[in-house]
Amino acid sequence: MTTPTITLRLSEAQFACDDQQLSLLDVLEAHRVSVEYQCRAGYCGSCRTRLLRGKVAYGQTPLAFIHQDEILPCCCMPLEDIELDL
Repeated sequence: MTTPTITLRLSEAQFACDDQQLSLLDVLEAHRVSVEYQCRAGYCGSCRTRLLRGKVAYGQTPLAFIHQDEILPCCCMPLEDIELDL
């Protein structure tokens, strides 16, 4: 299995997803990408981000409302290469 690549549309940055991290938010923080957050558990929706391409998986269903093209980086991980509106 290949390691998913994360692409940030606005900065055009790309990096591999480190499967040692617990969440996509942890991966983004490890690469010094600033994402607003509060709960880190999918309750508040503060980290809501548009997913432009790819798929993610949640460890548990988030309680915060998200639209079909949005994800909560605090509680998901990429299943394949993804592109974020960041």
